[in-house]
Amino acid sequence: MERHDVVIVGGGPAGAVSAMYLLRHGIRPVIIEQETFPRYHIGESMIGETAPILKDLGLEEEMLRRRHPVKRAGKIFGTSEQSCWYIPVAGRDADWNLFEASTWQVRRSGFDEMMLKTARDRGAVVIPGQATKPLLGDGGAVRGVQVKLADGGFVDFQSELLLDCSGQATFLANAGVTGPKYLGTYDKQIAIFSQVVGAIRDSGSTVGDDPNNTVLFYREKYHWCWFIPLDAEVTSIGVVIPAAYFLSRRESKRDFLVRELHALNPELTRRLPEIKLVEDVHVIPNYSYQVRRFSGKGFICIGDAHRFIDPFFSFGMTMSMKEARFAAPLVRAYLEGRDRDTPSPFAEHELFCERAIDILEDTIDMLWEHPLAFAVFAQHRHRDPMTDLLAGRVHERQPSELVRVFRRMLGRERERELVGADSCSVPVGSRFHPERATIWEAKSQVATTEAWLGPR
Repeated sequence: MERHDVVIVGGGPAGAVSAMYLLRHGIRPVIIEQETFPRYHIGESMIGETAPILKDLGLEEEMLRRRHPVKRAGKIFGTSEQSCWYIPVAGRDADWNLFEASTWQVRRSGFDEMMLKTARDRGAVVIPGQATKPLLGDGGAVRGVQVKLADGGFVDFQSELLLDCSGQATFLANAGVTGPKYLGTYDKQIAIFSQVVGAIRDSGSTVGDDPNNTVLFYREKYHWCWFIPLDAEVTSIGVVIPAAYFLSRRESKRDFLVRELHALNPELTRRLPEIKLVEDVHVIPNYSYQVRRFSGKGFICIGDAHRFIDPFFSFGMTMSMKEARFAAPLVRAYLEGRDRDTPSPFAEHELFCERAIDILEDTIDMLWEHPLAFAVFAQHRHRDPMTDLLAGRVHERQPSELVRVFRRMLGRERERELVGADSCSVPVGSRFHPERATIWEAKSQVATTEAWLGPR
């Protein structure tokens, strides 16, 4: 048995950033990571609020040294030549004035490895192993985690605080430590993706036409494609579609992807005169979900470990990093004794995070329910506040008037109050699907989306 102040489950960006900020507060965490890095992962496009965190962590020079493509904007193509618009990457200064900024596109294999190595080099302890179950104390308080090591042995890591940075594995939710996990609005989609060479990119003459920008192609509701430059030649590309549509085609993953890339959007077809795949074709679920009561005595869930909406605007990594940053001083205060005896020591933090992600959900729902109005707001009537939303600035000066417009058009109320430990609302459009619940069970035989879909 080992004893530590903080143990982090997961060594991805959420875990690595959590560790680096905790180290600033004089806390040396232990990170449990079951995968061997580098490992393939999607989520390659960063948004505006990611870059300031990396700069704050002193990683800008390393990002430049690695020559990650510099992203200056995100562009969306509709189904006609006229339905194209972009939002620049922009920051806010101390007086809240917008200024031109940039962020990066990254190969997650190398980026995630660099982040974990940096956390370890700065003092975090990284343990290769699989978190198998949380250790519970009186009243259900989390007291650590049991870990299966590479040699097959088991070790208990006791902690004052456990940070769940396990991403969509939702370690603590699957173990029943948190409140219930609800599937959300986007619960019947899958993403099928790979990497290509030879794709035609923009000219680079303006911010909106930079060859390193993310480009998204829309066909219809819940049916779209991403196009993310990873270097001078390779582009990450993937389609997100209803699972029922994929199943109805009765095609292999590869055949389905190639056909969709030719048929999904006229501009996408133009940019891919010949499809040359240089990576295996992968499939993952795009199930949105929300975990209720994702913090408590001895634990906090960070980022995707408690909520995931939709990857359209690449919010996930940035929200995980921001939550890691926000949580660090609260962890220090908790270790120093603040609110240790209350049932919900991080209730205010939980509400703070939920309100922000509510805004992201409203933004994505608005895109799908009212795409034409969304485009008008982005190009003309509310361009600056839309720039803030798509940069991930959703924790401060929100909800903006634009968000209030979204909610009126969606017929939605979003008033939350801090009431005990159960202040989370059920996500909009959520519903429970017993036939799919096995996907979320840690010991399920349905371990992957591929297994659930069946052989293709």
